[in-house]
Amino acid sequence: MATVALTAANFDEVTSKDGIVLVDFWASWCGPCVSFAPTYERSSEKHPEITFGKIDTEAEPALAQKFDIRSIPTIMAVRDGIVVFSQPGALPASALESLIEKVAELDMDEVREQLAAQRKAKDATAAARG
Repeated sequence: MATVALTAANFDEVTSKDGIVLVDFWASWCGPCVSFAPTYERSSEKHPEITFGKIDTEAEPALAQKFDIRSIPTIMAVRDGIVVFSQPGALPASALESLIEKVAELDMDEVREQLAAQRKAKDATAAARG
């Protein structure tokens, strides 16, 4: 599968579905981004069951800001609508494959429980502060 251009208009629709969505935050002037692009494209062809999205941070500054992107390229993994990984830096092909394997192996029920516990603790802290 070829990569998909993600925009503010289609981001939520694409990333809220079940399954894995990888997101590459990039810009045309970024040397590491341009160098990483063929690796990302090859991986998208190897894994047609995964959606490989690309966000041009120049064209979509609001999305970059929403996810606090401070360095590009940044790779983000979304599984079943939940961001489970985000890290700046171009990945070598082997590291990208390892990331895909780890995201696929996640127990999403456990991830949801952890998120709920974090929200509950955050809410309790906020309530204690008054």
